[in-house]
Amino acid sequence: MQELTYIIRPIKDEDIPQVIEIDHEAFSGEWLFRTSISYRRDIKNPMACYIVACVQEEHEPHQQGTQKISWFKRVFSHNYTTLATRERSNLHNEEYIVGFVGSWIMLYEAHIIAIAVRNNYRRMGIGERLLISIIESAAQLNAKIVTLEVRASNKAAQALYKKYGFQVTGRRPRYYSDNGEDAILMSTDTITSAPFQAKLQQLKEAHARRWKVPSLLQ
Repeated sequence: MQELTYIIRPIKDEDIPQVIEIDHEAFSGEWLFRTSISYRRDIKNPMACYIVACVQEEHEPHQQGTQKISWFKRVFSHNYTTLATRERSNLHNEEYIVGFVGSWIMLYEAHIIAIAVRNNYRRMGIGERLLISIIESAAQLNAKIVTLEVRASNKAAQALYKKYGFQVTGRRPRYYSDNGEDAILMSTDTITSAPFQAKLQQLKEAHARRWKVPSLLQ
């Protein structure tokens, strides 16, 4: 597997077409049907937060012996490098968006509305890195807890969320319109508490070691 660089950063207007592509690909059965206009409105809303993962430099996916590409960018006072792949045919601009996460802040709750990674970039730790970033962002926005819904059948996602302190708080029967599947409701404890922050930092450092992301403290 070739080693490339990706960064995590806030969404920009020019990212929206690619985010919609990922939205469509990841949620094909119950796509959010969010338009470019709605995304543009949301990213200007101070109570909404969207974060993207993106790579640079055109590169063929799943090729061995490719050149390592290194680059630096400051995002949320951190830099991130990991393993990733590229799809040359889908290159839209200088930065290729490979995943995104979005949340809304409601009082002291940050609700994750979507987290998705392109099919060819899954199982590389990108979704986990996005989850870390949205929790960090929620704390910066003075949220006390983070909540989400997940399909009852999506055991892998549920395991990841539990790893980061989410607990099952309820169930919404027949929540998903495509097949009537139930949604599992999950929530964290107080994300600004010392125990939660200590565990988050531990998990963040473990993620960095596993995916060869340097641990940078600034």
